[in-house]
Amino acid sequence: MTAVSKTVDFRGLGVAAFESRRSGEVATLIEKYGGVPYVGPSMREVPLEGNTAVFDFAQRLLAGKIAGVIFMTGVGTRAMMETLESKYARAGIVEAFASATTISRGAKPAAVLREFGVPITMMVPDPNTWREILQEIDENPRGFALQGCCIAVQEYGVPNGSFLEALKRRGAEVLPVPVYRWALPEDTAPLVRTLEAIVDGRARVALFTNGVQVAHALRVADEKGLREPLLQAMRQGVVCSIGPTCTEALHRHGLGADVEASPPKMGVLVLEAARGAEDILKNKMERRGALLSADGFHNRAVTSALGGRPEDAASIRELPFMKACRCEPAGRTPVWLMRQVGRYMKEYRDLRAKVPFLKLCKDPDLVAELTVTAARKLGVDAAIIFADLLLIVEPLGFDLQYDHGDGPLITPVVRKFPDIGRLLKPEPRESLDYLFQAIRKASAALHPTLPLIGFAGAPFTLASYLIEGGASKTFRHTKSLMYRDPGAWRDLMTRLADALAEYVNAQIEAGADAVQIFDSWVGCLSPGDYRQYALPYSKRMIAAIKPGTPVIHFGLGTGQFLEDLRRAGGNVMGLDFHVELDDAWRRVGYDVAVQGNLDPTVLYANPAFIRERVLRILDQAGGRPGHVFNLGHGILPDTPEENVLAMVAIVHELSSHSGG
Repeated sequence: MTAVSKTVDFRGLGVAAFESRRSGEVATLIEKYGGVPYVGPSMREVPLEGNTAVFDFAQRLLAGKIAGVIFMTGVGTRAMMETLESKYARAGIVEAFASATTISRGAKPAAVLREFGVPITMMVPDPNTWREILQEIDENPRGFALQGCCIAVQEYGVPNGSFLEALKRRGAEVLPVPVYRWALPEDTAPLVRTLEAIVDGRARVALFTNGVQVAHALRVADEKGLREPLLQAMRQGVVCSIGPTCTEALHRHGLGADVEASPPKMGVLVLEAARGAEDILKNKMERRGALLSADGFHNRAVTSALGGRPEDAASIRELPFMKACRCEPAGRTPVWLMRQVGRYMKEYRDLRAKVPFLKLCKDPDLVAELTVTAARKLGVDAAIIFADLLLIVEPLGFDLQYDHGDGPLITPVVRKFPDIGRLLKPEPRESLDYLFQAIRKASAALHPTLPLIGFAGAPFTLASYLIEGGASKTFRHTKSLMYRDPGAWRDLMTRLADALAEYVNAQIEAGADAVQIFDSWVGCLSPGDYRQYALPYSKRMIAAIKPGTPVIHFGLGTGQFLEDLRRAGGNVMGLDFHVELDDAWRRVGYDVAVQGNLDPTVLYANPAFIRERVLRILDQAGGRPGHVFNLGHGILPDTPEENVLAMVAIVHELSSHSGG
């Protein structure tokens, strides 16, 4: 988020920082800009005893068996060179490096390499995340094909599994060369005092100059019982990140970055924080005050929001889920889940024991609470409004019941042409106002890093419910009308397509940032029948949705006509678990994003198996921008909740950059 104040002055605000090596320098900068520093070093670099990995690397380098070396940090580069010099002459080391491609991640490793006389083949520009390294290798004419090459990667602190996997997918043999690891400081008392200063409100601004600092600060907060009050205080305050990698680490722990330095330098970070802190705090206080006074909505969802969401569309557009929907690099693979709110959650079961289903759906406060609670608890990258696919049937003139134990019951049914004349033209903004209230409340209460998804059924799925009177295994009444009276079918589907488009647009107006169209029953059709009886009306509906809003188009059992589903429209094609993601993406085309597609039953397995299946899907996506991780259908009711939490964490771990 861009800072808005022109005055470079903290105006006496307390500023927490977690820098270790340059703690004195950051404290001086904070004071220079009128802040009160609270500096708690959060990490130390621990050399690896003996460091056999460096010497094994040296033997292969000197033998000419290393094609390229990627230097990740200045400290790590120096540690590697000094370790090598303890056994080999500098001239021999430099000569060996000169025969390989040397890649420097930014200016700090480059400065050390120049000091030691090592020639640099490639410099990776800011923000020099691992994705920029890959792009530089792929595009730089001085580079090389990775296929069959041995690439050494100087590791720093923690391994970056996603980066190493991406190199392997390009055909490289990867040799990690760890030179040190991150640990907590031997004396954590200064860090604890800094955390306490944030919790009790003395420090309203927090500066993070390394992603590991986030994890270490929360680890110590956990040990002291301060985690939740710390997160709450930081969401109310100003959180500042040195760059995209650090921002990703904040996102993984449910925090957003109010300020991100550009370029990613410590001096720039402190300056931008000083320039923006006062206005950011003022805006958060105003939004929070409005939230807590609006419509008496004082429930847990709101009080946990602490600061609300970005008010400008540009900020929402830059969130990982939204970028993935546009096939843009997103920093990690975003993940959310169909049936994100459901019976697998204790909170939902407890509420359903007291409130009938439809009554729950029509209570804006409870809907918003469930929506926000589920997203916050799971740590996903998007929330989806808790609602029912069939809410629109009542405004269409039908009766909807649920609590009879056999799924939805819709009366009267549509079986012949005169029945279609009974359909009302809904005015969703009036008849479904309870849902739009819920969307507004949830949108206001969500954390700044969470977009909100609205949804609706597709015309075929809604028509099948109206014709069958509920769910069906054979869809014989639906197909009978479809085949017997094409004119009636065309009239019904046109009406539904127009009504559903208006319904979706009203959700967008209320605050939905993206929408998903569920064609849950369309898999009962043959490819030819889909093209004739369903595709034109889905296309009509999707084409009428407000431009610029990402549309996810999900069909269950549609593997036999994915290409036609793509023709119907949508920015993201939702894939069920009956297809392989890599083959499905190739079929629909790489100019559209894809979502999916873990089999929901995998979540009954142990975490190791879940991890294996998640990695397989990420491998099939190949790191290509435009993948939203999801299940290939909704979470099943008795799924172990801890496995759902584990799956989300695994997706973030395997697709995100760890470290500084």
